[in-house]
Amino acid sequence: MTIARRSLLATPALIALPAAAQGWAPSRSIRLVVGFPPGGTTDLAARIMAEFLSQRLGHQVLVDNRAGAGGNVGADVVAKADPDGHTLLMQTVSSGAINFPLYGARMPHRPEDLAAVGLLVRVPNAIFVTNSLPPQTLRELVEFVRARPGRVNIGSSGIGTSLHMTGELLKLAANIDLTHVPFRGAGPMLQEIIAGRVEVGVDNLPSVVAHLREGRLRPLAVTTRTRSPALPNVPTTAEAGFPDVEATAWFGVQAPARTPAPVIARLGAEVNAAVQDAATWRRLEDLGSMKPDLQPDGGTNPEAFARFITAEIAKWTEVVRRSGATVEG
Repeated sequence: MTIARRSLLATPALIALPAAAQGWAPSRSIRLVVGFPPGGTTDLAARIMAEFLSQRLGHQVLVDNRAGAGGNVGADVVAKADPDGHTLLMQTVSSGAINFPLYGARMPHRPEDLAAVGLLVRVPNAIFVTNSLPPQTLRELVEFVRARPGRVNIGSSGIGTSLHMTGELLKLAANIDLTHVPFRGAGPMLQEIIAGRVEVGVDNLPSVVAHLREGRLRPLAVTTRTRSPALPNVPTTAEAGFPDVEATAWFGVQAPARTPAPVIARLGAEVNAAVQDAATWRRLEDLGSMKPDLQPDGGTNPEAFARFITAEIAKWTEVVRRSGATVEG
C-alpha cells in the first residue's frame, strides 16, 4: 500500500474545542480549494484536512482542484468567494507569499483579500536527480552542472512555487546555470524526471518521498536545517556545503477577507485540533511534515498564522529580488 493511500485511512479522534470557538457551524457542504492538480503535497494535505473537518463540522468538506499560475487561480477563487465560511483555501508558500513579489501587478488579488485561519504543516523540499544521472551527492551535481552550463534542466511544479525558488537559491549559492522547466503540478514533473527526460528536480517531500524511498529517484539533499525523519540518511543542504539553500514549504487554511470573526475562530480552532490530533498528525508526519510551531504547544491560531504570512512575504520578496526570478521562469 502506498504512503498516500495509507495516510487516507485513519480516523481522527475528537478533541474538545474552547467554548468561544463553538458558536458557528456550517449550514451546507464546504469547498476546500486547492490551487494545484491532484497528487501533489497541497492536494494530499487538503484531503487529510478535508476528512478531519468533515467529521468535526458535520458537513462534507469537498476538495476542489483549481490549478494554474503557481496556485494563483485557486487562491483567487477563494479571494472572490462569499465570506461565509463555506469556501476555504489550502494556501501554500507559493500563492501565499512568493507570488506577490514575483507576479507583482499581475497578481489577481492582494494579501489582504484573504484571511488567515491556521497553518497546518511545514515540509522540507528535497533535491533529487533521475537515476541515469551520474552525481551521487549535491556537490557532485554542482560540479556536473558547472561543466555543462545551461544544458542541465531542473523541474518544478510551477513558476513561483517554493520548488522553483529553491532551484533559484541553489543557482545563486553554487553559481551554476540550470535551466528551469516548470510543470503544472508535481505529478507531471515527477513522471518526466523518472523517465529521464528532465535531469534534476525539487519537490515537497510528502509528494516525492515514496519515489525516493523506493529508488525511482535519487535524493541528494533536503532543504531544512535538520535532517528529515522521513529520510534520515539524506543530508541537509548545509551538510552538503550549501547552507544558504534553505527553504521550507508550508500549507495552511485561509478564507475570504471579511469572513466573520466567529467563523474564523471556529475554523481556526479546528485546524489546530487537526494538528493536535494524534491519528491525523501521524498521517501527516508519515509524509515528512513538521509541526506548525506557531504556539508553544506546536499548534496554530489565526493571529499567529497572519503574522507568519506577513514575515514569509517579506522573506521571499528578498529572495525574488536577489535571484532575478520572473514569471517567465
